[in-house]
Amino acid sequence: MRRLSRRKPLGQLLVEKGVITAQQLRDALEKQQGTTMRLGELLVSLGYADRRAVYETLAEQLGVPYVDLSRADIDLNVATLIPRDMAEKYQCIPVGRGDGTIRVAMAEPGDVMAEDDLNAVLQVPVETLLADPQSIKQAIEEVYGAAQEPGGGGGMAAGLGEVQDLAESIRDSGLLGVQDAQEPGGYAEGHVVTDRVADLAEEAPIIRMAKVLIQRAITENASDIHIEPERENVRIRYRIDGVLHEVMRLPRYVHAPLVSRVKIMANMNIAEHRVPQDGRIHVRHQNREYDLRVSVVPTTNGEKAVMRILDVQSVMIGLDKLGLYPDHAAIISRLIRQPNGMLLSTGPTGSGKTTTQYAILNTINSVEINILTIEDPVEYQLDGIYQVHVNRKAGLTFAVALKYFLRQDPDVILVGEIRDLETAEIAIQASLTGHLVLSTLHTNDAPSTVTRMVDMGIEPFLISSSVIASVSQRLARRVCQHCKEPYKPRRDLLLGFGFDPDDPANRDVVFYHGRGCEHCRYTGYRGRIAVFEIMEMNAELAELIAKRATHGQIREAALANGMITLAQDGFRKALDGITTVEDLTRVVATAGQYAA
Repeated sequence: MRRLSRRKPLGQLLVEKGVITAQQLRDALEKQQGTTMRLGELLVSLGYADRRAVYETLAEQLGVPYVDLSRADIDLNVATLIPRDMAEKYQCIPVGRGDGTIRVAMAEPGDVMAEDDLNAVLQVPVETLLADPQSIKQAIEEVYGAAQEPGGGGGMAAGLGEVQDLAESIRDSGLLGVQDAQEPGGYAEGHVVTDRVADLAEEAPIIRMAKVLIQRAITENASDIHIEPERENVRIRYRIDGVLHEVMRLPRYVHAPLVSRVKIMANMNIAEHRVPQDGRIHVRHQNREYDLRVSVVPTTNGEKAVMRILDVQSVMIGLDKLGLYPDHAAIISRLIRQPNGMLLSTGPTGSGKTTTQYAILNTINSVEINILTIEDPVEYQLDGIYQVHVNRKAGLTFAVALKYFLRQDPDVILVGEIRDLETAEIAIQASLTGHLVLSTLHTNDAPSTVTRMVDMGIEPFLISSSVIASVSQRLARRVCQHCKEPYKPRRDLLLGFGFDPDDPANRDVVFYHGRGCEHCRYTGYRGRIAVFEIMEMNAELAELIAKRATHGQIREAALANGMITLAQDGFRKALDGITTVEDLTRVVATAGQYAA
């Protein structure tokens, strides 16, 4: 064990926390004389203390996180990066990945020799956690058993262990071609008997494999599944809370049948490998409905498949669930009650624009209002709202649909995205003739909406008279509530947000982050929260826009009129312990300037 000065003895800490009494401590210390048993284990064996309470206190004493391996979702792909004999020798087990590290549960954190050997094998820094020896021994049995026996392990390990077994059964199915001795990775894609790939895609193992990968992703709250061909492997990655995580690697020979299976499920042409294809899969898991939007594109290593997971129930939310502070919520509530005008949502792909717009539609949807949408594609189907899917092959574009929408007596029109001048002009015309128009643009911030529309060829006076507001947004990760703890962010990051930690007025401000636990897969984050910037049109801004003011001038005027920037809204969420300064830097930094 690591020995540090000024550290209270474990027994004293347990007494202070009320886990044991002073008399029980004296009895245990007396019985410990002449034995090699550690005090914590002795207290448990005597029935004086609960095992979890002892090891949580020991972790506190050592200054490392505690992990309950009986509850943890161990990443089998990470756990098996070290051989079983090393795990048994050092009483340790890798449990998952951190930010550039691998998290390893150990019975003795601080064992320098163990950490050196682990670093040498893993080739990345090791972040140590404390777990009790009994649970580590059990985890080793389950993890290494899961890599060999069907259905072994628990949590994520169970799913991944099953997928690995399914890959082996595919290899033994007889539907694969002869292995090429020149091919280091074994079976290359071309060595699967191509005229039997369809047969293999309909075999039970590959059907089960696709099902497990999708179910596991849904369980992990992933938003996307990536099936990526490499020269020697197939890499599977999940995007969780906006960040990609590699969850496993499969043998190369699995690639062709697995992608073919996905194509069959999505009603694609499995014989076509030269052009990109799109499709949809509808699944039901644990009494919830999910739509998977599937994209397959050809790459130099074969076809890459990505499945976007759309939870039908998750989009049926109100404005109160978006993460709007009262000042922003009041602005949005006022804007969506306007009888006409254009309300634009801006931000990059995956910033939650669609969710925000659907939340607005859910809020205003009623029998008295006729709502029409044109989308590419229609991601979620909403009751009481009439949705149209773009079909370019049939000539149904955003612009064409908008022209016909105006004959359908609409009150509110949602245009999935303004991509060209024609669509923009018709949308503006609709907003000027008594309709509320919702749409999206890809811009960095709210004021950039104006310059983007001018670049598209729209006259500035039309923008100033039609746009009622531009709402820019990003998605930041939420701090895990199960392992939330105070911490000190880096000074340079705080200064970037205009916050001086050395200012006497700021010395009592406390920031929070997640320590990392089984609930958040040891990332410190669980879930996401939207960060907003709302530029509401007023007379001053309208005049500036009509005079073709620059982006900087428009932004300066918006700030003078009380606009809260993305960085400012995000930072107040960091001050409230909802997210971290580090994650805000990831999502709102633009051109090296946060607070401006």
